[in-house]
Amino acid sequence: MEKVQEKPVADAILDEIADYVMHKEILSEEAFKTAHYVLIDTLGCGILALNYPECTKLMGPIVPGTMVPNGTRVPGTSYVLDPVQGAFNIGAMIRWLDYNDTWLAAEWGHPSDNLGGILAVADYVSRERIQKGQDPVTVREVLEMMIKAHEIQGILALENSLNRVGLDHVLYVKVATAAVVTKMLGGSKQEIINALSHAWIDNSSLRTYRHAPNTGSRKSWAAGDATSRGVRLAMMAVKGEMGYETPLSAPGWGFQDVLFNKQELVLPQPLNSYVMENVLFKVSFPAEFHAQTAAEAAVDLYPQVKGRLDEIDKITITTHESAIRIIDKQGPLYNPADRDHCIQYITAVGLIKGTITAEDYEDWAAADPMIDQLREKMVLTENEAYTKDYLDPDKRSIANAVQVHFHDGTVTDNVEYEYPLGHRFRRDEAMPALRKKYVNNLATKYSKKQLQEIEEVSYDYKKLSTMKVNEFMELFVPTSV
Repeated sequence: MEKVQEKPVADAILDEIADYVMHKEILSEEAFKTAHYVLIDTLGCGILALNYPECTKLMGPIVPGTMVPNGTRVPGTSYVLDPVQGAFNIGAMIRWLDYNDTWLAAEWGHPSDNLGGILAVADYVSRERIQKGQDPVTVREVLEMMIKAHEIQGILALENSLNRVGLDHVLYVKVATAAVVTKMLGGSKQEIINALSHAWIDNSSLRTYRHAPNTGSRKSWAAGDATSRGVRLAMMAVKGEMGYETPLSAPGWGFQDVLFNKQELVLPQPLNSYVMENVLFKVSFPAEFHAQTAAEAAVDLYPQVKGRLDEIDKITITTHESAIRIIDKQGPLYNPADRDHCIQYITAVGLIKGTITAEDYEDWAAADPMIDQLREKMVLTENEAYTKDYLDPDKRSIANAVQVHFHDGTVTDNVEYEYPLGHRFRRDEAMPALRKKYVNNLATKYSKKQLQEIEEVSYDYKKLSTMKVNEFMELFVPTSV
């Protein structure tokens, strides 16, 4: 007798994410106000990246001169692009300098990477609605989708480690973007599930380009690629493209069996607004986040070592396990992408200069022989308490301590920071510095007059929330250079 194939029960994670995106009301004002700062900080990071030709050479339409009706504006440029390419452009520029927000758990990532897709689609949809005589998208709606994309990416990251199986975290960007953008495009719950199924079936890029000996600039556009792919899959889903019930759990062929060592993917807690409330801002230094507190400690030590660099015998960095696994690098560093992911390089620059900027990763800056001399004197050790607190959901510390030992037997203070300036526990302290970072980034592109116009809107949460997205995006089209 012929066996009848039964339709499989759909993967529960897809249903849970789709239900959250469609129906969950976000009530946390803390989440919305944090999202407000994530929005402006992320845009500022993107504007700063426009000063780097390696970034801008990848931007613009795929075919030069392409004109798109009601297209997406790319901040800081004159480009008007389709939503997919617009998402790539915005996503690549905001991630380029490793300066936007961060989430650290079993998996690491940068939830504001999703803003590439969210802003591109919001601008496009808003213009389409206006042309049809409908209400445009408001910035408040963008903030809500940011909260939900942060939550999806971040809660998946809590216990599902892609890095342990060699996969890159940008898969979670693709998944989160696909989910929220389908909703923004007018999709149903089923269409969100369909888009999600394709995002998982796409699977992920390897982490090859994030690690020696292959560290390279792809790590700066990988998230732009992922968020734009999420937009593409969402647009297909709302056109009626079918989805698949078990992209995760299908025996032998699903993501879990093929790519996740037969482990089950889990959502360890209900989806709400936890991630946005606890997200980490990179306030002071454009550097991989596991090194932020080491950078802060090194800058604090600068007055004690200034003028004595040649007298240094040893530098001890006490850290946590994830930092050792990701950014402990010995030997040559070949490009800026390699350097901003090396805790020794970052610490050395802080000790030498008393500050760390994006320019410090360029070849001309790395030619300073003192950097490698200090790197060779560094010893990294794990503090198990740091590692434990890094994973504690009530703490989520990113602790490092730095101490310098001199040939004459004297030592500096052992400067320890458990929480970086951008941590939730230091939010009030960080806000003035975050505004200063934003202004400094924008000043690299805009005239004083336009900068003032942008600032007036950017800091007024109530005014910004009710603003039409397309009008907000037009604020960032340069009127002069």
